[in-house]
Amino acid sequence: MSSILKQTYNDVEGLKYISPKIAMEEAARCLLCYDAPCSQSCPAGTDPAKFIRSIRFRNVKGAAETIRENNPLGGICARVCPYDTLCEKACSATKIEKPIRIGLLQQFAVQQEKAYGMKNLKVSDTKKNKKVACVGAGPASLTVAAELAKAGYDVSIFEKEAKAGGMLTYGIAPVRLPQEVIDYDIEQIKNLGVKFNFNSKVTKEDLDTFDAVFVGTGLWGENLPNIEGINLQGSFSAVKFLKEFRKGNSYFVKDKNVVVVGGGDVAIDCAVTANVYGAKDVRIVYRRTLEEAPGNMREFVHAFERGISLTTNMAPVAVKGNGSVEKVEFEGFRNKTDNMTVSADIVVFATGQSSEAKDLGLFSDEYINEKGLIKANNTNITGKYFAGGDVVHGAKTVVEAVKAGKEATVAIINYLERKN
Repeated sequence: MSSILKQTYNDVEGLKYISPKIAMEEAARCLLCYDAPCSQSCPAGTDPAKFIRSIRFRNVKGAAETIRENNPLGGICARVCPYDTLCEKACSATKIEKPIRIGLLQQFAVQQEKAYGMKNLKVSDTKKNKKVACVGAGPASLTVAAELAKAGYDVSIFEKEAKAGGMLTYGIAPVRLPQEVIDYDIEQIKNLGVKFNFNSKVTKEDLDTFDAVFVGTGLWGENLPNIEGINLQGSFSAVKFLKEFRKGNSYFVKDKNVVVVGGGDVAIDCAVTANVYGAKDVRIVYRRTLEEAPGNMREFVHAFERGISLTTNMAPVAVKGNGSVEKVEFEGFRNKTDNMTVSADIVVFATGQSSEAKDLGLFSDEYINEKGLIKANNTNITGKYFAGGDVVHGAKTVVEAVKAGKEATVAIINYLERKN
């Protein structure tokens, strides 16, 4: 295991490597529960109890196998899964001291997998004479593709962007989810024989030759407030802001005053990213109270420790500037007589995304609900078309997208088997 100790640590990209000694000591704290509440609380069924036992008894190969076989995006989830509200919250050790650091141990096992070149995803020896298309290359589609390829199906992914990952690549801050972590998990899926078609917008006619189609296009529409100055230079949606960093353009925030509007995890991601890459001052402004904010409290604490400030109970009413952003005006969300003006060079609206499912042109409007999301019976839309992830359920976590992908895979296989 010494090879893992040779890895370097890079704080800007968030590449934190865990030593075997730390991992073994943490795994040794596990109570080896018979009912394993941690495993029962994992939406993706990653089975933390099993991989923790493997690490505890120095079987890192078995630990990596357990993670990868149950969750094809195990490396990604090790970085961004909300453990404190799922498996770690359920951990029995919390009644004695503190929960086992399950996220840290999952990250360690995946690092070991990479360091030793393990190939834990394998294709079935029985090939199926069926072709499946996945529209979109986000976490739900990637999961469907991996699970179907493992089962012997011929799978092709069609992605409108230049890289796979969806919101993983373009909507999560690189300081929280390094690109090499995403690329590594995707490479495991490519090794199963999954075909990737980038910069590709498919039509219904393109999909006629496939036996089944999964739609996992996520939420890419901008949900911006209808206020003055929203289109000034320096005004960004969260996705466009984070995309700049994924493209390597971090210089534009250096020495700038940045205001982030929103109270979710994406808002925190944007604020921390600006801070890490040299912004002079970063402030989060949220319309409700901190207690009402949907963002993870652990992430808020991390932001505060970095010197990022938070103003609550204020909503934006205008962005002002002569061609580019100079200030943002706010008023009280509950008390309209309150007002505040903040100097800013950049303002980021992390106020949610909307669905673009209607623009796909793959099925009629009767399968789109009033929120623009796809209506599916469990995972089936109609006929050979299936869907899952954010485009069906709205914005959820990565691990919930993996769960949706696994559920859709079962439905797709049942559909294809019935057609034989």
